[in-house]
Amino acid sequence: MRSWNLKEEGRQLRVGGYTPFSASEYPGLLSAVIFVQGCPWRCGYCQNTHLQERTRDSPIAWKDILTTLERRAGMLDAVVFCGGEPAMDPALHGAISQVRAMGFKIGLETACIYPERLKSVLPLVDWVGFDVKTTFARYADVTGVPDSGAPVRESVAAILASGVDYECRTTVHPAHLSPALLTELARALAAMGVENYVLQEFRATGCTDEGLVASAQAGYPGEALLAGIATLFDRFNVRRAGQAGR
Repeated sequence: MRSWNLKEEGRQLRVGGYTPFSASEYPGLLSAVIFVQGCPWRCGYCQNTHLQERTRDSPIAWKDILTTLERRAGMLDAVVFCGGEPAMDPALHGAISQVRAMGFKIGLETACIYPERLKSVLPLVDWVGFDVKTTFARYADVTGVPDSGAPVRESVAAILASGVDYECRTTVHPAHLSPALLTELARALAAMGVENYVLQEFRATGCTDEGLVASAQAGYPGEALLAGIATLFDRFNVRRAGQAGR
């Protein structure tokens, strides 16, 4: 018997992509990944630019996603909602509720753009992977949106207060994060209470910003800088461009 009812839920999630199996998206579990369509920011190093436009219709019907997940119950441990920016979609809460009712653990990947909607779904989520792109005062340099650091600060505080398992991560490009700025960011996050922090080396694959691709530095940030940052966190990791993972 189906555990979901589209008529009762009203709005349906706009889905721009779906990955049926992933061993890396949800830590330690086999998951499916739902890519929500739409993001209000235009970060130069974005690798999912095809998901940025908030289309009128869902490229993939939500009912088809539900049918597929229903068939995979018992074969998957979790479902991860990412994007785009999943919290942009007002149907996110209902969609997570439907999937959770099937028995899946729920992962959420967010850029922390919509703190109120994020707060509303945190009680339904088992794990959050969230991005902090730069110091809060300099967010517009990355996103192109004035004052975009304020909702991120609020969202990070909400995630930490919720007690949900999480991973905080920053994609590092020398054009956006100098050694001094990266150190400043790491100290600010540690002061907020972040204990699990991951730095991700910039990946040129999928990046449409030719300037960022041309100015990338392999191996940045260097080991000396990383050693200093590592002391600030209980758990610290670095994902180099050649590594698999988020």
